[in-house]
Amino acid sequence: MVVDLLLQNGVPEARVYTSQEDILQAFAGSGISLTITIFNISSISSYEDARAWIHKKSPYISTSNVRRVFLGDQAFARGLTDKTFLNSALNALEFIQTALNEAGYGDLVKATLPHPFTILKDNITKPSEAEFKDVIKEEILRLIRFIQANDAPFVIELFPIEIITLLNMDPSFGFPDNKSTHVVTDVNGAVYTNVFEFVYDSFVWALEKSGAPNLKPVVSQVGWPTDAYPGASSANAERFFKSLLPLVASNKGTPKRPGSPIDTYVHCLADENRNPSSAPHARHWGIYRSNGEPKYKIDLTGKGRDIFPATAKGIMRMPERWCVLNEKTITDSEKAKVEFDFACKNADCTSLSPGGSCSQLSYIETSLTRSTCISRPSFRMRKLVNLTGLASNLCVFDFDLLAIVLELNGSLESCTYVLRYLDYLGRHGNER
Repeated sequence: MVVDLLLQNGVPEARVYTSQEDILQAFAGSGISLTITIFNISSISSYEDARAWIHKKSPYISTSNVRRVFLGDQAFARGLTDKTFLNSALNALEFIQTALNEAGYGDLVKATLPHPFTILKDNITKPSEAEFKDVIKEEILRLIRFIQANDAPFVIELFPIEIITLLNMDPSFGFPDNKSTHVVTDVNGAVYTNVFEFVYDSFVWALEKSGAPNLKPVVSQVGWPTDAYPGASSANAERFFKSLLPLVASNKGTPKRPGSPIDTYVHCLADENRNPSSAPHARHWGIYRSNGEPKYKIDLTGKGRDIFPATAKGIMRMPERWCVLNEKTITDSEKAKVEFDFACKNADCTSLSPGGSCSQLSYIETSLTRSTCISRPSFRMRKLVNLTGLASNLCVFDFDLLAIVLELNGSLESCTYVLRYLDYLGRHGNER
C-alpha cells in the first residue's frame, strides 16, 4: 500500500526508518531509490558485524534500489555528552561503508550519519556565524574525511517550527514564501527570509570552516507538524510545503550555495504515535491521517500544484463508537482525574498539549455537541478505547461507570476524535 501510494504521488526517493527485510522486499522493483536505517548502532560493533549485515541484506540491496544507509539517530547530538557512544557510531559507519565497498556496492550505496541543528554553536544570528561546537570538532573532522573519501553526503535534519522557537525568531520566518516580517542580512549581500535557507547555509558555513567548502548537505528530514505545538496545524503545513518543495526542486539554491537543487526528504508520510510523548508534536508530522486521507494539499513532485496527494486505499475502519464522560454520573472530580490519568498512560493524548488542537478543553468543564459530552477526560477515554478496540466493556466498567459509549461523533471543529483502523490493530496490537 505504501509503495503504491508513493508511486501514485510521483515520489522518486524514500527514506525508511528500518532495514527489515519485509520492508525492503515491499520496495523491490518499484524503481524508488531507497534510504534505509540501522538504528541500533551497537549491532555493528566490528567489521565482522558489518559484513554479516551486508550479507543478510544483499538480496535486497539491488532489487530494492538501496542507495543510502543511515546509522543511528542524531549520534553527534548524543555525542555532545557521550564521546564513547559517538566514537562507536563513527566506527560503525566506517565498518558499514568499508563492507559495502568490499561487497561491490560502494559506488552506488553510501553510508552516513544524520545531524540536527543543535550540533552547531548556540545563539547564532546569521549563517556566517555558524560552526560546529568545540566539543565535537575532532569527531566532525573525522566524519568529513571519511564521507569525502567515499563520496557520501553530509546529512542534516531540519524542523523549522522547532528552530524558530530555539532562536526566538518571528513565526513568519518559518515559511519560505517571502512573507516573513523577519529578515536576516549576512556577508556578501546574502539575505534570508526563511529558516530553511538560514539553517542550510549555516551548515554550509560550518562545513567550510571545517575544511569542506564543496561538501553538499542533504536534508534527510524536513516537516511541519499538524498538532501538539504552537503554530502546528494542517493549514500551516500546507503553507510551508507549498513554497518549500518548488524551492528545493528548482535551480535557485540558497544565498550561500546558489544554482542547484537541494536534495530534500519530506518528513513524513504518516503520523508516528510511538514517538516519545516528551515531544508531543513529533507524533504529528504525517501528511496522511490514519484513514489514508491526506490532511492538506501538497504536491510531492515539487511542481507547486494546488492539489491533494493521492488517497490510500484498502484501509478497514473500526466501528464508529466513542467513549465519553457520562454527565449524569460525573460528580467526583478526583475519581474522574484518576481515570483521566489512566487513559492517557495508554493512549496518545498529545493533542491536549499546549498549542495542540484540543488544548482548549478544560479538565472537567464540558460542552455538549450533538448530545455528546466533550472534555479532557472524554478525549482521553475515547483515545484509549479506540486504541484497544474493547469499546463497550472497557468504557463502561473500567472507567467505573463514569463514561458511556455513543455512536455519535462528538468532535469539535478544531478538536477531532479520530478513529483507529483495523489494519494497525491487527498487525501491531495498537496504533502505529
